[in-house]
Amino acid sequence: MTHQASSQPRLSPTSDTTSDAPDIVTRLAPRLAHFAGVARTEHVTRAAQELNVPQSTLSRALVRLEHDLGVDLFARHGRTVSLTPAGRTFLTHVERALAEVERAVEEVRADADPATGKVAFGFLHTMGAETVPGLIHAFRADHPRVRFSLVQNYGEAMIERLRAGELDLCLTSPVPTDPDLVARRLDEQKLRLVVPADHRLAARRRVRLAEAADEAFVTLEPGYGLRRITDDLCNEAGFRPRIAFEGEEAETLRGLVAAGLGVALLPPPAVPRPGVVELSVTAPRAAREIGVAWLEGHPDTPPVAAFKKFLLSRRGNLLP
Repeated sequence: MTHQASSQPRLSPTSDTTSDAPDIVTRLAPRLAHFAGVARTEHVTRAAQELNVPQSTLSRALVRLEHDLGVDLFARHGRTVSLTPAGRTFLTHVERALAEVERAVEEVRADADPATGKVAFGFLHTMGAETVPGLIHAFRADHPRVRFSLVQNYGEAMIERLRAGELDLCLTSPVPTDPDLVARRLDEQKLRLVVPADHRLAARRRVRLAEAADEAFVTLEPGYGLRRITDDLCNEAGFRPRIAFEGEEAETLRGLVAAGLGVALLPPPAVPRPGVVELSVTAPRAAREIGVAWLEGHPDTPPVAAFKKFLLSRRGNLLP
């Protein structure tokens, strides 16, 4: 290997390395494995054979690497080389970086494996007690080793996580109509007016929502899909709800109702809650659509594609 003279332009110690760093990293990245291979063998020819690249290509890559760094990484001794102190320092970090890349490759390949891959799945809090466990149990009858990363949140937060690439799919309500998303309606869930057990309406089985116009309501916070549905239904019934308390979870609202602090529009509970009575709402029609959403144009790994197909097959039969 011929060593080019050190008269080539080198990085000055006073260079603006901060502004140059992203460009340097881009140039260095493809050469790190070449550098590590030569450092391991201390022989360019043997390293070229192990790396399955032409020796001339490897030699030029090392020269360019040293040029871009502005330091000598190797001392040349005929056909052999040895690391300089700078080379040893650089090798320590390069080996760590390459090991991290290898781990990353292994992780993304494992997540995409058809049999053992991972699905990042988001869903509403009200889906967590029965619906989602039942869905995953049924899906794993045919895909027993697929792994799940589960996220419970309200609809808008899950949509943002879809856009950020943190979720593959989410169950949400209302079904989104954003142009950058694909959404499919899967089922409908009736909502009930939940009142305290000693409430004036508690002896009824059915009620028009307008009959609760003078009541204090406990609701989810703004931004939650169920809050928007509650506001819309009350508006359709001819009144604006008087909000007494806002929360983040449906069962907490049921507890507030049981304590006599208001009434609420909620989906059916997984387990009946003492201290409250749940009334069917006859007018307006009180229900929420449940749908699955994903990012438009986002490629699916095999496990995500399989779970998406499974969810779509449960259309009309999603809820327990």
